[in-house]
Amino acid sequence: MEDSQKPQQNKFGNWFKSSITARMLMVGFLTFVLLIPLFFIQDLIRERSHRQTEVIDEINEQWGSEVLIYGPILKVPYKTYKQKTVTDKKTNQVYTETIEEIRNAYFFSENLNISTNINPETKKRGIYTTAVYNSNMNISGAFLKPSFSDIEINEKDIIWNKAKIIIQSSNVKGVNEANLQLNNAAYPLTSKYNSKKTYKYNEVVLHTLESKHIKAEQLNFKKPLIFNIDFNIKGSKQIRFIPTGKHTEAQIKSDWKTANFFGEFLPYNQDKITDEGFNAKWKILDLNRPFSQEHFNNIPDLKEFAFGVNFMIPVDEYQKSERSTKYGFLVIGLTFLVFFLIQTLSKINIHPFQYLMIGLALTMFYTLLVSISEHSNFLKAYLISGVSVISLITLYSKSILKIIKFPIFIGLSLTALYTFIYVIIQLENYALLVGSIGLFLILAIVMFISRKIDWNNG
Repeated sequence: MEDSQKPQQNKFGNWFKSSITARMLMVGFLTFVLLIPLFFIQDLIRERSHRQTEVIDEINEQWGSEVLIYGPILKVPYKTYKQKTVTDKKTNQVYTETIEEIRNAYFFSENLNISTNINPETKKRGIYTTAVYNSNMNISGAFLKPSFSDIEINEKDIIWNKAKIIIQSSNVKGVNEANLQLNNAAYPLTSKYNSKKTYKYNEVVLHTLESKHIKAEQLNFKKPLIFNIDFNIKGSKQIRFIPTGKHTEAQIKSDWKTANFFGEFLPYNQDKITDEGFNAKWKILDLNRPFSQEHFNNIPDLKEFAFGVNFMIPVDEYQKSERSTKYGFLVIGLTFLVFFLIQTLSKINIHPFQYLMIGLALTMFYTLLVSISEHSNFLKAYLISGVSVISLITLYSKSILKIIKFPIFIGLSLTALYTFIYVIIQLENYALLVGSIGLFLILAIVMFISRKIDWNNG
């Protein structure tokens, strides 16, 4: 019985070696099997990227989070009245009762001038680096007499002796100094933020700093109420301001050379970035923003209209590594195709185990790329990983294919393929165009070479 099985096994083995169809099925199967380690590598990249975010957020939280300044705002309480019908339960008499309520009105300044000097530095923990800064800012401007005409409030119902100046900030932890002057009179600022509120994940939370009650003699508004605020505040990631002035001018200076300006408004000066750093200037009118100078009952959420500068260190190694793994199927498939064409045209036998070893070597490229890029830049990591894997596969194919021209061809093919993928990764606007043209040329070359194969033997 054993003798009868041997001819069947030999027949299957000979068919597997000589059949083109069998080899194609084997190559296709191994290609899909190697997608499993590629998925694990993508998970590894996401995990490392998430860990980087956690460490940077932890450093920033300890130093001081991003700074968003909203204000200053003049807060003026006022009285409102409403009629309520009350029925006496004993006499059943119906009478009207006037109920007094205290509400707050919020007024933005006539002009707002912001001058900020940023001193950034880098903080490092392990292999991760982030940028933090210490800022000295001066905020000045003036309030004109508030108008309650929109809600028809009598002058006698305005509680001027309870008026305050408030300013909101996303980072009160980092405030080292905050001095407010109103017409040359000093007013201390106290924190009134409520930490018990619940907020959405990653939402910027504004906390309130407010002054004592403004002295009555300063609220006669025979002349503008001039304010001057000196801030020294530590922060990270970015610094932003909301243009609350009817006429807002801002200037942010720093020796940081990789600044990114963002937000609803961008600097107007063309020479904002120099070799020494940057000096950015903004000029915003009330006509440029869709909100008014007076707000009653509550302070509106205007964070979406903020402008500023981002100081985060551009780290995109993980993003580029993840993008490169998306081409892993293409690299493995094309490499196997090259070996398949060489095997078919030269009649050299390549064992499925040898295909598997070549595929595993190709997946090792991505683990090398991720690990090296954490300690170096992406280009250097890509070169080291690419040269290592190409050399390994070329030397291994020399022992399989015997003839020296085939390993040289494989080495050149892999070099061209990895170079092509690196170019695609670096491109943004033209990635799809270059990728499509490259794949078209690869398909044309494969079609040209495969025309010599006798498919009838499969």
